Amino acid sequence: MGIYTILALALGLSADAFSFSLGLGMTGVTRRQILLISLTVLVFHIIMPLAGYFVGGVFGVFLGKFAGVAGALILVLLGLRMIWESISRQERNFTGYVLTSTYGIVILGATVSLDALSVGFTLATQKIALVFPAVIMGIVAGAMTFAGLGFGQKVGEWLGGRAVLLGGLVLVYIGVKLLL
Repeated sequence: MGIYTILALALGLSADAFSFSLGLGMTGVTRRQILLISLTVLVFHIIMPLAGYFVGGVFGVFLGKFAGVAGALILVLLGLRMIWESISRQERNFTGYVLTSTYGIVILGATVSLDALSVGFTLATQKIALVFPAVIMGIVAGAMTFAGLGFGQKVGEWLGGRAVLLGGLVLVYIGVKLLL
């Protein structure tokens, strides 16, 4: 697999991380949270394809579909919760918990990286060495997450209170799109 193919694959896998991060960034994130979430996504985008590569086979087809559905549903639920908070004018407790707890950040990183698990399954069937591509996928995903969170933070500051509503709508849209 050539470097351009690896980069194209990495960019494709990172598009949802960027979109997700853009919506999440609108809710108000600190620089520390941007760094932690970006590094978590980077690590998961390395681990997931390697895990998929080694699991592979018959389980790969089933788990790949299940992983995609689970990830999409988590995004929809997070987005709906953000929309509810915005409409009901409640404190952003749920979103704040997700962004400040280690558990929440790990769940986010895993959710955004589930599609990389299926890539690992697929690449295993092609007998392609995966360590270098997985590292590239991780670096690109981390950079795209960082950019999405940073840009979303700026947009969120500009939009003010409507940012949580818009961020929630973005997450629901991405989740529904992944389900379909």
